[in-house]
Amino acid sequence: MAKAVAWDMDGTLLDSAVVVPAAFAAALRRLGGPVVTAADVVAAYSLGTPEVIMTHLAGRRLTAADMEAYYAELAAATVRPYAGVTAALGALRSAGGAIAVCTGASQRAAAMLLAAAGLTADVLVGGDRVRRAKPAPDGLLLVAAELGIRPRDLVYVGDAPGDMRAARAAGSHAAAAAWGHMYDPAEPADSVLARPADALALVG
Repeated sequence: MAKAVAWDMDGTLLDSAVVVPAAFAAALRRLGGPVVTAADVVAAYSLGTPEVIMTHLAGRRLTAADMEAYYAELAAATVRPYAGVTAALGALRSAGGAIAVCTGASQRAAAMLLAAAGLTADVLVGGDRVRRAKPAPDGLLLVAAELGIRPRDLVYVGDAPGDMRAARAAGSHAAAAAWGHMYDPAEPADSVLARPADALALVG
C-alpha cells in the first residue's frame, strides 16, 4: 500500500484539452507566429515547459516578454476539474493525505490553472523545477522528497504514456487516468483508474 498520491495536472485533474492548446495558439497569433492546431500543441507537450513548447512552435527563440502573451491568454482561460476530481481530493485531504501535483507545465502556469479550477496543492512540482521533463523521473523524485517518502511509496496518477513511464522510472506505482484525453490503453500501467476516487484505494 502506498503512502501518498501525486497527480498529473492537464488531462488528469483538469479538463484542459481545449483551453491550454487555445492559449498557445492565441499567443502565437499575438506574436505573429505560425498558425497551429490543438493537435500540434498536444504533440509538443512532451517537450517540456510552456517556454520550450512555445519556442518549438514559433520556430524561434522567444524572450520572457514574448512569453507574457501566453500567460495573458492562460489568465483569461476558464478551466474545470474533471468530474469527481474535487471530491476525490477532498476525501484524500480529509484522510490526512497531502495533495501533490507533478506537471510538465511551468510552476507559474500550473498555479494559475489550478487556482482557476478552484484546486490547491500542498506540493506542486512544475516542469521548470527539474532538469529533465517526463518521462524522466525527476519530477516524481522531487515530489517524493518534498513529501518525505520513498518514491516506491508514491502513486502517480496520469493520463499520458509519458506519465506512466515517469512513474516506472521513479519506481513509483503507475496509475493510468482512463478519463484523461491522452490515455492510451496500450501503455503499461500498474493500475487503470476509471474515476479519480479509485486512487484512494491505492493509499493507506
